[in-house]
Amino acid sequence: MSIYLNGQFMPIEDAKISVLDRGFIFGDGVYEVIPVYSRRAFRLAEHLRRLQHSLDGIRLQNPHSEGEWTNIINELITRNSGEDQYLYLHVTRGVAKRDHAFPSPPVKPTVFMMSNPLPTPPTELLQSGVCAVTAQDNRWLRCDIKAIALLPNVLLRQMAVDAGCAETILIRDNSFMTEGAASNIFVAKSGKLLAPPKDNLMLPGITYDVILEIAVANNIPYEVRRIAVAEVHAADELLLTSSTKEVLAITQLDGKPVGTGKPGAMFARLYALYQDFKRDVMRKHV
Repeated sequence: MSIYLNGQFMPIEDAKISVLDRGFIFGDGVYEVIPVYSRRAFRLAEHLRRLQHSLDGIRLQNPHSEGEWTNIINELITRNSGEDQYLYLHVTRGVAKRDHAFPSPPVKPTVFMMSNPLPTPPTELLQSGVCAVTAQDNRWLRCDIKAIALLPNVLLRQMAVDAGCAETILIRDNSFMTEGAASNIFVAKSGKLLAPPKDNLMLPGITYDVILEIAVANNIPYEVRRIAVAEVHAADELLLTSSTKEVLAITQLDGKPVGTGKPGAMFARLYALYQDFKRDVMRKHV
């Protein structure tokens, strides 16, 4: 595997970062995950805008222009095998003595990027759906920043793993749903798709955008608003979306069936439309 670190491409085994890096000491940094289809980064401009939003949120100057990022990303894709990949991009505030305050003067940010094969959900999960659990969303109030300090998400996701499930659906203030520990969540009720709003309490997923675009293009009724916890438990269908999971049906929640307990009509339609979108748009070279 070839990776990129601070201006150089190298085997991952040769990569070294100082123990004084603020990403290691404080979790002081941000990241992006960019899917690659047919050796082309999908919606790169949107991912780079989200990266800029995260960097602005932690008051860290972007180390590269959009053109420089594009060149680095394309070179990394070229240096790794596989038609479909996902890129992990990681920027920290750099190496400095341990002090909570920002280094003054600023130090050079650490920039790391690697590529991995892009998985797709196995057929058996598409046919059966997955189970999920709910938990209180105890994270901070800037979840729109794609921060590398993911310990709350790690602990919340582990709750699902401990229960033999795929995801934890997060409930804020015992009141409304925000997202999954590592995904976005949609509710289907009476033929309408419900989506939580993009705000500081959730990470605005690129796949989230794709699902809503598909809904608009195919006249699927939808509504973006706060979704009460009672609506989550009374849903006809629950859908999980992410770059690596695409669209999955959640068929069991907290040990009880969701709707019929099987993937439903909304899932079947959105999954088929997503596959069409992947073929016609994601894999289209322009």
